[in-house]
Amino acid sequence: MIVLLFGVMYFMMIRPQQRKRREAEQMQSSIGAGDEVVTIGGLYGTVTGVDDETVMLEVAPGVQTRYARPAIARVVKPVERVETVQDEVEVKE
Repeated sequence: MIVLLFGVMYFMMIRPQQRKRREAEQMQSSIGAGDEVVTIGGLYGTVTGVDDETVMLEVAPGVQTRYARPAIARVVKPVERVETVQDEVEVKE
């Protein structure tokens, strides 16, 4: 009976929390300059710089603040990043 209880607790509580934490870590690692984000305190800002452990946010024109990556709750509007690939130009004779 106790093993069944632990099994139910694992699938109902522990596993969903692990999945949610993995998703949050993935979101925080994919943050880049230009993304509009919300902090856990409810502050909206635009990412201007990213470091290994910190994120610089512009919260008003000319006002930048520094936050720890885990303080970012969600990305409101991600910026589409276009990878620049140089095409080889074939010269037709």
